[in-house]
Amino acid sequence: MSAPTSVAVPGKAAPLAGTDRRRRRSNSFKGGSPLVYGAALLVVVATLGPVVYAVLGGFRSNAQLAAAPVSLPDPWVFTNYVNVLTSSDFWRYAFNSIVVALVTTGIVVIFGVMAAYPLARYRFKGRNTLFMVFVLGLLFPLTVAIIPLFLMLRDLNLTNTFWGVALPQAAFALPMTIVILRPFLMALPQELEEAAMLDGASRIGFFWRILLPLSGPAMVTVGVLAFVASWNAYLLPLLILSDPAARTLPLGVASFSSEHAQDTAGILAFTSLAMIPALVFFLAMQKRIVNGLQGAVKG
Repeated sequence: MSAPTSVAVPGKAAPLAGTDRRRRRSNSFKGGSPLVYGAALLVVVATLGPVVYAVLGGFRSNAQLAAAPVSLPDPWVFTNYVNVLTSSDFWRYAFNSIVVALVTTGIVVIFGVMAAYPLARYRFKGRNTLFMVFVLGLLFPLTVAIIPLFLMLRDLNLTNTFWGVALPQAAFALPMTIVILRPFLMALPQELEEAAMLDGASRIGFFWRILLPLSGPAMVTVGVLAFVASWNAYLLPLLILSDPAARTLPLGVASFSSEHAQDTAGILAFTSLAMIPALVFFLAMQKRIVNGLQGAVKG
């Protein structure tokens, strides 16, 4: 039998075999090259390596760490973690960190969305200039203003208080919050606001009833970022919280390390338990963070 011949359809160009092969070849490489996977693997190892080492080191004794610094626990020692979890100091530090982080997150989310709303939905003279002021705030690190900030908080009698840490942290987190929220709010259809106005809703009513529920992904994003940054903050609490009873977990880790300098395994256990809550919280919310950032980029 003779091979079937292709019949050209009038008005349509016959597909080229070479084009089909190139298209199939390009689709087969969509997964990425080995170089990309190798670079990603190096990033994962560099990021998670210290965390895994600290967690496993907490399950080892000081003798095991001295004999083989990089090795699996043999045998597994649970005493280090038990001692930390049964310590009242650890739970006091954790409670202080939770309170400061929650207060900071609440201020950042509430005031951030209230500031981003007029910058995104209102049109007034100087709007872009005002937004640039917040953008420039990203270039102003906390370390530059730490001494004047400490003097101001001391004069306001806010030292050794949660407010003395939460308010400055929220202030320095607001620029990033507004930069993320503004394009997200701008991307919301104008027709929604016009329909709400026709139904008798005011701008404030539109803000509370429609805009806030639709802004959930972006608000979760800025909230998680503010919470994790507050949980890991060290310099500001170090200057503001001189009372041992008001210390947060990062300060507690430093204090525990200085008091038990010879107990390396105990320090690793304490450090692991201090960083795991923020790490787990961030990983659990990473999909929401990505969705919020995608909405901001689309805006």
